[in-house]
Amino acid sequence: MRRKFKAILPFVVILALFMLSACGGGTSSGTGSGDGSKKDEASGGAISAKIGVISYLSGPGAAYGEAITNGLKLAKEEINEEGKVKIELVIEDSAGKADQALSAAQKLINSENVNAIIGPTLSTEMQVVGPVADQNGVPIMGTSTTAAGIPQLGEYVFRDSLPESQAIPAAMKKAVDKYGAKKVAIMYGNDDVFTKSGYDTMKKTAEEMGLEVLTTQTFQKGQSDYKAQLTKIKNLQPDLILCSALYNEGAVIMDQARSMGIDVPFVGGNGFNSPQVIKIAGDAADGLIVATPWFGGKDDPKVQAFVKKYEEAYGKAPDQFSAQAYDGLKIMAKAIADAGSAERDAIRDGLAGIDSYEGVLGKFSFDDEGDVVMEPVVLVIKDGKFQVLE
Repeated sequence: MRRKFKAILPFVVILALFMLSACGGGTSSGTGSGDGSKKDEASGGAISAKIGVISYLSGPGAAYGEAITNGLKLAKEEINEEGKVKIELVIEDSAGKADQALSAAQKLINSENVNAIIGPTLSTEMQVVGPVADQNGVPIMGTSTTAAGIPQLGEYVFRDSLPESQAIPAAMKKAVDKYGAKKVAIMYGNDDVFTKSGYDTMKKTAEEMGLEVLTTQTFQKGQSDYKAQLTKIKNLQPDLILCSALYNEGAVIMDQARSMGIDVPFVGGNGFNSPQVIKIAGDAADGLIVATPWFGGKDDPKVQAFVKKYEEAYGKAPDQFSAQAYDGLKIMAKAIADAGSAERDAIRDGLAGIDSYEGVLGKFSFDDEGDVVMEPVVLVIKDGKFQVLE
């Protein structure tokens, strides 16, 4: 299975390529195609693969990067123990910034000669890095990039993270059915690709469901006071608040909303789905509804084994981001094993052929464009923890 090459690259790619050239790094694939054949002999028959990782490890969203790299390291240990594929991870910090993510990609592609890349963490970063990896023929898989249009960046671009276009409608439908909601208010961060994409999906879904949108309020990354927006929302008395936010801003919004007497449920997207929301907002996080491919309480031996290993290794439960990263590297290793090679084109073709993979997220396949095919579960925070919304 091969997807059609996207002939038209966004303007940002042209700019990115110019930047790489100006920095002397060029845009070629460096020493070549990431050929794994020579490494096979050195690893006793296992196919060796150097996988670059671009993750949000410092700054206000560092919890995302920590969860992702924890999941990757756990998966790497298990893959190497199985003996079919020998993984080496080369991890770079993007700090949640597109220009730093681009520099990390330049290093991984041209200096480290990686066979494939996992990451970056944010959709804003992937919109810059994905086309550059594609242009260089390097397979790249996002494990947390959920905005619209990510796999469409190129035929080497994949993701195993449930897109907002699937997660948000599932959460909204469940919430509307549960609470009989007819009137909603919307809040979203208007300076981020991911949160803007989530808003677009919320607005479209509300229109399709015949919901009355009483008001739409915006905010920006790092904002600390949301009382003006929440006062308008409170006066209009919505049945639900749809909020597209990363966990930092989302948790503060919920805390301030509850302190103002707003007690209606919130429906969020993937960025809102983090234990950090509970850690920051405390009891105020109760009533947050999200859809996710990951539920650590699922009665599945694979899920419970992963939860146990993760807790033993890191002293806390895995979240959606660690689970998606864990499955992401396992899927990458399966693609390499199926292809019998760590050569970049072989990995890309192996990924495109992944079908009905059984991971901790459940049954997973890629569609013809490298996007996710799977069923989400809808969760609600109740009594300080995520639970299935019945």
